[in-house]
Amino acid sequence: MANPDGPERPQRVSRRARTCKALVMASAACLLGASAPDTGLPHFAPWIDGTSPDEPETQVQMIDADTAVIRQSVRTNFEAPFLYLLFGRDRALLLDTGAGGLRIRPPIERVIDAWRARHGGRTIHLVVAHTHGHGDHHAGDEEFRDRPDTELVGLAPAQVVAFFHLADWPNAVGTYDLGRRVLDVIPTPGHEPSHIMIYDRRTRLLLSGDMLYPGRLYMPIDQFGVFQASARRVSAFAATHPIRAVLGAHIEMSDQPGQDYPMRAATHPMEHPLPLSPALIDELQLAVSAAASPPVIDRHADFIVYPRPARPAPPALPAHP
Repeated sequence: MANPDGPERPQRVSRRARTCKALVMASAACLLGASAPDTGLPHFAPWIDGTSPDEPETQVQMIDADTAVIRQSVRTNFEAPFLYLLFGRDRALLLDTGAGGLRIRPPIERVIDAWRARHGGRTIHLVVAHTHGHGDHHAGDEEFRDRPDTELVGLAPAQVVAFFHLADWPNAVGTYDLGRRVLDVIPTPGHEPSHIMIYDRRTRLLLSGDMLYPGRLYMPIDQFGVFQASARRVSAFAATHPIRAVLGAHIEMSDQPGQDYPMRAATHPMEHPLPLSPALIDELQLAVSAAASPPVIDRHADFIVYPRPARPAPPALPAHP
């Protein structure tokens, strides 16, 4: 679809800059005492994209034996979000529960059952958390509320802070251990007040939610400064941690640089790949730092900075008589 705001020239990070970034990440891995990282982006088979009349409601692809990516079909909801399921020794983390229009728990249970079968049938505690509180990321929560041996993390910033024991929100990064699998929890409000990113030290993948993915990166204009601060926080984190790839919650871009699908598109033919280069973390940070005031739509090859009008304040409660 033609851009209603006029064409913008996609901005790119030079090959030299990407190479330098990779060298920095390799050096950081050595300093952290980690084994040599897999610097290649994860490889996925083509995702369900709405173009097949008989595509399933969900698609599961395994990054490794303990890391699953679940995609919800655009035929069930135009958001077509990605969910992530990470297994540790003691706990599994499900990040997001989808956008509704289907029962999301059955495919999650199948992945858990397959994992348990590979581990002698032992049980594992499930934590259901969210990248943020928008409805297309928690519509399936009720399916897990009564599930045995399961914790459901709340959606408000205070509930996220309490569960992950985050100090000095949103300035400090926290950690959460699944059992021999440590995750870093990075506060990233701006798109939404409770937004977080999850960095998995084992796979060196950054699960970025709606803050960075191949698509339109929405933020209310009155929260643009908060988004800028989050972009700086993630960039600073990336400078000291070896990140293999960034995996977000949606795909809204085609494989043509700078070209997104129409909003609420029913199909996504020829999608942009899900994994993003870690160099795009700095590209986003530089883009929002250099933004005009007020910010305007800023189209890049792999994402679009997309300011939106401020959300209206909730109506005031009536006074008691």
